[in-house]
Amino acid sequence: MNFTNFGRYILLLKAAFKRPEKWKIYMKAIFQQMEFIGVGSLGLISIISTFIGAVMTLQIAFQLVSDFIPKTIIGSVNRDSTILELSPTISAIVLAGKIGSAISSEIGTMRVTEQIDALEIMGINAPGYLILPKILAGITMVPMLVIISMVLSITGGYLGGTLSGAVSPTEYIQGITTDFNPFTITVALVKAFVFGFIITSVPAYEGFYVKGGALEVAQASTRAVVVSCISILACDYLVTGLML
Repeated sequence: MNFTNFGRYILLLKAAFKRPEKWKIYMKAIFQQMEFIGVGSLGLISIISTFIGAVMTLQIAFQLVSDFIPKTIIGSVNRDSTILELSPTISAIVLAGKIGSAISSEIGTMRVTEQIDALEIMGINAPGYLILPKILAGITMVPMLVIISMVLSITGGYLGGTLSGAVSPTEYIQGITTDFNPFTITVALVKAFVFGFIITSVPAYEGFYVKGGALEVAQASTRAVVVSCISILACDYLVTGLML
């Protein structure tokens, strides 16, 4: 995304955040997007988080080659890795592929079929009507999905560790409850908020300014996912550097 595209992106956001004409219509659209982003992604996030937690526990246990290191450290490392990095970032990248491509394709199809032009002719603020509900739903539902991901990942670690015999239930629970810093939850939720904004706004931009036909819509969807993933990783580094 060069400076010209970044400027168009900022101007599009400015147009999207103008005061809505009718809040009732916008609220209906917001709840529809919340269902699509949150409820529609719950199953995928649940499966991925549970297995990542289980695999992380087994890998941490494999790395403990010294008998002098207590096995409770497995729970502690899995907890902090899950909260600070795995749940927010992995969930965001997965959602960027699932939700980002859908948003870009939806808005891009409306652009090439001249539906957006029709909205603008009727005097409707097209960026506000099409993009604002998606952004508000994203910054609301992505943090909720990340919280669910944290719980399931730690639970998956418990199941994976105890079923394989890598760690006992008592040692794992002691590990995840020892020296817990609640600020890590705050950092994770800030990341989730930022990621939710990126996942919805970047694909919306790519779809809104697409030109051509079906091929260009597909290319815009691919570009939206790539730019979203790179932006997520860059913001992950920035938020971590600023808050930790």
